[in-house]
Amino acid sequence: MKITESQENEGLLVRRIKNGTVIDHIDGGQALNVVKILGITGTTQEALSIATNVPSHDMVRKDIVKLTNRELSKEEVDRIALISPRATINIIRNYKVFEKKGVEIPTLIEGLVRCPNPGCISNTNEPITSKFEILPKGLHCRYCDWVITRDNITGHII
Repeated sequence: MKITESQENEGLLVRRIKNGTVIDHIDGGQALNVVKILGITGTTQEALSIATNVPSHDMVRKDIVKLTNRELSKEEVDRIALISPRATINIIRNYKVFEKKGVEIPTLIEGLVRCPNPGCISNTNEPITSKFEILPKGLHCRYCDWVITRDNITGHII
């Protein structure tokens, strides 16, 4: 039996997972940044699948990240929202979507991002954590007014 090109292109790009998390609707080209901000280095136990630049009806292109046997914490979801505000989080249990939710961009984040300003009080030995307001142009440091643009956020994640 000969397989046509249309039949060959049908189906799943990445295998289904039994339990874990699927991060869908990641802005195209941002999957590796999502993996980075989640602290996944390849030395952890979960299996990881990444699909980049997948055609999408709602978006021109999207990325998808699948993590087996791991459900994300609120802090991890907040990190994803910083670089991909349209992402959706799907909790998978026994091959079925148990819960589906969008990410919410917080108005203020504390302790997730390090201020790039070496003179900022949050980079000294003072007993404080970094605080950033989320603005359309990026992250605004509450202590020194430094702004981290959206394309530079992953480089400053703690």
